[in-house]
Amino acid sequence: MEYPSKLLTEVVNEISKLPGIGKRTALRLALHLLKQPVEQSEQLSQAILNFRKDIKHCEVCHNISDKTVCDICSDSSRQHQLVCVVEDVRDVMAIESTGEYRGVYHVLGGLISPIDGVGPSDLTIDKLVKRIENQYIDEIVLALSATVDGDTTNFYLYRKISEIPDMPKISTIARGIGVGEELEYADEVTLVRSILNRIPFEKSINQNK
Repeated sequence: MEYPSKLLTEVVNEISKLPGIGKRTALRLALHLLKQPVEQSEQLSQAILNFRKDIKHCEVCHNISDKTVCDICSDSSRQHQLVCVVEDVRDVMAIESTGEYRGVYHVLGGLISPIDGVGPSDLTIDKLVKRIENQYIDEIVLALSATVDGDTTNFYLYRKISEIPDMPKISTIARGIGVGEELEYADEVTLVRSILNRIPFEKSINQNK
């Protein structure tokens, strides 16, 4: 599609680089911004710039935060001996939206995926191991998506944690989450039931044989 302005072309090209946004949607958003006061575009661009420059990753759980330690990790009312391992920040938000989980988290930053060239060293797995070694943790809940990559990562984590002396209990969320389903898209009721009805990881291995 030909655009009547090089400036419009540049904006559409940049917006369309965002995930899930094609050229048509990008054009619609660009034209919407054009109709708004200049101040609104300035506020949007400043908010994006501030976010990109100033956002931090919690030094404990690796969730995104405005501070070096996120509000969840610094909350003394949370059960710090219960750690839920998730793929990324969206999963933390999905679980928190249920209001039922009172433990803390560890964000891996992805899943092991040989096809995509993602290995254990690309994730925060070593930091999780050190966290388990350096503080008392009663239970690790593996709350990863029910996909091939999720199952691969679960099994790798299980083997890695099993090597730690005085290892914590390792459980996984119940399969209320459908096979192949991303955790962030599960409805809240299903997600709550999956966490509350979690099972020992060894049992999940036997079920999959």
